Amino acid sequence: MYVCICRAVTENEVHDCIAAGAKSARQIRDTTGAGGDCARCVRKICAILKRSEDLMATA
Repeated sequence: MYVCICRAVTENEVHDCIAAGAKSARQIRDTTGAGGDCARCVRKICAILKRSEDLMATA
């Protein structure tokens, strides 16, 4: 599923960035470009980051 339509960034690509150590939407933007155009995807990226943090906290 696409997270960022403008840059054709998928949810898997965002998860890969998080797995590689990204901790913020800005870091994901710097790697993938997601959020660099219209920024409509930033909320979705932040939600993915939050879910990831929650999963790591319970692990």
